[in-house]
Amino acid sequence: MNKSSLDRILQSQGVGTRKWCRQLIEAGEVSVHGEIVTDYKRSFETSGLRFRLFDEDWEYREFVYLALNKPPDVECSRKPSHRPGVMSLLPEEFSWRGVQAIGRLDHDTTGLLLLTDDGSFNHAMSSPKRHVPKLYLATTQDPVTPALVEHLLKGVQLSDEPAPLAALRCEPRGTHQVEIVIEQGKYHQVKRMLAAAGNHCAALQRIAVGRLTLESLALQEGEWRYLDTAELALLSTEAA
Repeated sequence: MNKSSLDRILQSQGVGTRKWCRQLIEAGEVSVHGEIVTDYKRSFETSGLRFRLFDEDWEYREFVYLALNKPPDVECSRKPSHRPGVMSLLPEEFSWRGVQAIGRLDHDTTGLLLLTDDGSFNHAMSSPKRHVPKLYLATTQDPVTPALVEHLLKGVQLSDEPAPLAALRCEPRGTHQVEIVIEQGKYHQVKRMLAAAGNHCAALQRIAVGRLTLESLALQEGEWRYLDTAELALLSTEAA
């Protein structure tokens, strides 16, 4: 069993500072199992715990795992410099919890972005040793040719890389779009690979990580939701 005092529980869920959580409890703003609790020291079993705050129901989560359909002109940094940050698209409690993006998408790249406050999970998903494939849909300035596809599959040399980088899979989608699967996640990798292969990336969308697809999540741009256990299991090293 994992029990904790009510003020610590609220703080862990991103309600606010410990002091603020205590004030809310003492003011009678928090109920657990239908009972208003005013003693912030009172302990509860966290597994399956639900509480109510400001007429809103909360479910205790040790960690959160989120999927966001990132819109354009949004930065993934927690301290954005020139544009709004992705945290501005999420409820405030996630900032209090320390939620961070797993890897980054460029400000003009859209699509599937994963976020969590589970540091171990974030590290494992970001590690090059994990080899998690990511599927991108790139819109190109010039037509997609068989030579371009072959070049990307064989590998292109980027200026700051010791060895050529190759797409795991590369398939044309119409005259000016191509699906590209990579696993490295280097800086501006897909854009730079296309440039090195003689084309230009006009738009880029990440449409899958592992076997988890943006389509299956049914998220509009700017929308987010929690990932369940089955969806987390799709974030494997198997190709997207």
